[in-house]
Amino acid sequence: MKNKTIKELSELLTNKEISAQELAQYFLKEIEKNDQYNAIIYTDAEKTLAQAKKADELISSGQKSVLTGIPIAYKDLFCHLGWRTTCASKMLNNFVAPYTATVVERLDDIGMVPIGRANMDEFAMGSTTESSYWKPTLNPWNTERVPGGSSGGSAAAVAARLTPVSLGSDTGGSIRQPSAYCGVTGIKPTYGLVSRFGMVAYASSFDQAGPIGKTAEDCALLLNQMVALDEKDSTSVAHEKEDYTENLNQPVKGMKIATPKEFFQEGLDKEVASSVLEVVELLKSLGAEIVEISLPKTKFTIPVYYVLASAEASSNLQRYDGVRYGYRAENYDNLEEMYTKTRAEGFGSEVKRRIMIGTYVLSHGYYDDYYVKAQKIRRLIAEDLQEIFKTCDAILSPVTPSIAPKIGELMNDPVKMYLSDIYTLSLNLAGLPGMSLPAPHTKDNMPVGVQLIGNYFAEGKILNIAHQIQENSDWHLKSPVK
Repeated sequence: MKNKTIKELSELLTNKEISAQELAQYFLKEIEKNDQYNAIIYTDAEKTLAQAKKADELISSGQKSVLTGIPIAYKDLFCHLGWRTTCASKMLNNFVAPYTATVVERLDDIGMVPIGRANMDEFAMGSTTESSYWKPTLNPWNTERVPGGSSGGSAAAVAARLTPVSLGSDTGGSIRQPSAYCGVTGIKPTYGLVSRFGMVAYASSFDQAGPIGKTAEDCALLLNQMVALDEKDSTSVAHEKEDYTENLNQPVKGMKIATPKEFFQEGLDKEVASSVLEVVELLKSLGAEIVEISLPKTKFTIPVYYVLASAEASSNLQRYDGVRYGYRAENYDNLEEMYTKTRAEGFGSEVKRRIMIGTYVLSHGYYDDYYVKAQKIRRLIAEDLQEIFKTCDAILSPVTPSIAPKIGELMNDPVKMYLSDIYTLSLNLAGLPGMSLPAPHTKDNMPVGVQLIGNYFAEGKILNIAHQIQENSDWHLKSPVK
């Protein structure tokens, strides 16, 4: 049961071989018995089974979608009415969402069943899921290693077969990087394609929700329901309705796929490089043309991203002051001391670090030197990528420079942690879609991810390429659990 895809589970539900309530109970038991990875931090069986009952009613009435009755785990930053939504922070420890995020509402409407809340880096700030107030998530392939972040719980839960699919968010690689480390498939859509309403903000001009599943087809099925214009989100874009499964079986023969030479130079682990190049050879055998291109501004992506994302974080997180909701310090003598103690006690070290960086670059005397300059370089990075798409269908690269680091390896070295995102950041700066899918494992049986980047609204094309890779390989079928 646990290894089945969405389509396979949906067929069982259609044929009445299992009910949505039985399927939900199965995965709730899997979480209870087998989540030694701390991937799911909170479940509510009563709410889960109530939604599963509604799904069974939809199935009985003939109103079933392929997603009806399918369990899903939500990263703990998606508001869901009546569910605790903590962003893995002490600051929101007891916050219960008073409304539902648009993307969750759309999945609720067709009868998907929320199975639990997935662990994450605090306020989505991190690349290892070690900054969580609820303790780190462990990688199901090797519990001495991290699952990546910030959607580490979402990716680990799918890898450990605790849920068929999950929803994560991607600000600088937070869907693709943990998908790579955990050996699953995840996609970050074009910025604005999926509503951000009800998704707790980290960096508003970067954040984007996306699905994580076993296969590209699973991700395509979820994306079909997730994409819609939302008037409640000012950054939501109008885009003609697509069926992202329609062209999955199109051959890749004749497609031109670019590989950036800067992504295969010093700093890339040899086993990771070898694994990614094996995917390149597979695409060549399927008739795709591989061309080497240059993205010379790659070296600027990390400083540009962390200047801009930290600036937006500083602005977004000023609302957590102990006044309206969330944690409040117990002992203080005046209002200013309440603010200070609340934020000092409520936020973890990585969140404080990014707030301080963001406040600094937005301060008088530094705004033009850092923030404005970073915005200009962001535009240049986006223009470089657009030049590539004038002649190429997609870009292929590693997702990360190495396999998943060991627990604790990066916690005291934030710069090294930031460097793990060097291959994922450029498309967030540009707002482009990108995805990670499994490549061949290393000699030690650790997952490696290959990244596909598309032009704006080219989700269908990169899903097509990913599906063809998965139809002609078995790397995505490997599981760390029996």
